[in-house]
Amino acid sequence: MSVDGPDPVSIALSLGTVVLGLVMVTLGVRVAVTRRFPVAWVRGARLTTRQRPQPVRYGGTLALIGASGLIQQAPFLLPVPVAVGRALFAVALLLAMTALGWSVRVRH
Repeated sequence: MSVDGPDPVSIALSLGTVVLGLVMVTLGVRVAVTRRFPVAWVRGARLTTRQRPQPVRYGGTLALIGASGLIQQAPFLLPVPVAVGRALFAVALLLAMTALGWSVRVRH
């Protein structure tokens, strides 16, 4: 390990964020497409009767937030030029804002 080398802790955190993002995207797409919450969500979160008919809203929001986290971590794990890293960060912020808008506007 050298002074100029990547820090193992930051690499582990980035990989953890990528895994969490993949899980969020997968679960969010599954909920939005099937239009059903997993049973553990209904039991654990104690969703109210008003929240239960909104799986597309919650699934889409979860998938967009997961995609934002994945795109944000790409420059830290892959060697990309600075301009590409900044563009990916801007796309990640745009996805996060889209998730916020999706959560507010979509009502199913």
